[in-house]
Amino acid sequence: MTTNPKKLYELGQSLWYDNIERRLLNNGELHEMIQRGDVYGVTSNPSIFNNAIAKSKDYDARLTELAHAGRSTAEIYDELTISDIQAACDLFRPLYDSTRGGDGYVSIEVHPDLANDTEETNKEVQRLWGLVDRPNLMVKIPATAAGVPAIRHSVSTGANINITLIFARSRYAEVIEAYLAGLERRVENNLPIGHQASVASFFVSRIDTKVDGWLDEIIKKGGAEAKKAESLKGKVAVANAKLAYQLFKEQFATPRFEALKKKGARLQRPLWASTSTKNPAYNDLLYVEPLIGANTVNTVPQQTLDAVKDHAKTELTIENDLEGARQVLSDLESLGLSLDQATAEIEVEGVDAFSKAIHAVFDTIEKRSQSLVA
Repeated sequence: MTTNPKKLYELGQSLWYDNIERRLLNNGELHEMIQRGDVYGVTSNPSIFNNAIAKSKDYDARLTELAHAGRSTAEIYDELTISDIQAACDLFRPLYDSTRGGDGYVSIEVHPDLANDTEETNKEVQRLWGLVDRPNLMVKIPATAAGVPAIRHSVSTGANINITLIFARSRYAEVIEAYLAGLERRVENNLPIGHQASVASFFVSRIDTKVDGWLDEIIKKGGAEAKKAESLKGKVAVANAKLAYQLFKEQFATPRFEALKKKGARLQRPLWASTSTKNPAYNDLLYVEPLIGANTVNTVPQQTLDAVKDHAKTELTIENDLEGARQVLSDLESLGLSLDQATAEIEVEGVDAFSKAIHAVFDTIEKRSQSLVA
């Protein structure tokens, strides 16, 4: 069975490609994916750029020029990544125009080391927004405690924001509030909001990776609780995402949002991220098929995109068995396990992973520059 991602699009879900590399931009492959309707946007992060630059020679020619010109490692990183992002934005521009800003977005992340610094995040968003200079750019701000006020401020400046690393529904509620408050500030200042778009990126599989580890400890001990723990494996992340979607529907059906909608405001779509299946024992579409819903995005790496095209069942599923989703989270709690603790830990781990990735790519650039110049 083959599936065309256009079927998902018809149901209201856009597949975005969780990857960017110069080879795809230069050889026409990304352009063909857009033309076929395989993907409707692109997301990037420091890990993706680390893979692209460290594992290929595609950047060496430009890297050599910049190194010879005496550019710093950070300047070289900026030049390489921003030119990729601009090229991708330009490839998606016809889609962005034809959907009137509904899709065709390309995301770039603020430096992960700024995740706990509101003011510096604000400055970095404006810097990246100005450097890329494309209407279909989204700048990614992590949903840390310091990130939330930066989201509000950045939305109020007119930038498109992709809020990344959301795990907890309580934090998601703060993210929605920040988006609405940012739009309201623009309206108060008689500034337009109809051009702005935002997505709230809920990271899915990492929750199961964390919680399954805890459940395995209970299973090892045996006894009455082991069976219940076994029944919860691989179910918590989807249950959490399903209930997050209910929060999205509630918050964007309020008189408050209706007032903004009359001024042109768009929904801030939930985006399901980290949707490749990490546990080989699980279905390869575990984080895709149960999370198909109207006004959503799912950002997928290549292997998940291939799986979608090969055998995905395309039907609206996000609101199936909500009672079951609530029961899963209730059962987790009854075992003495805290989803709040899990999401708090994963947020810290997520920021740390991206920070390590950007320092790894800086290290790669520095070493490559030295060897190429030599």
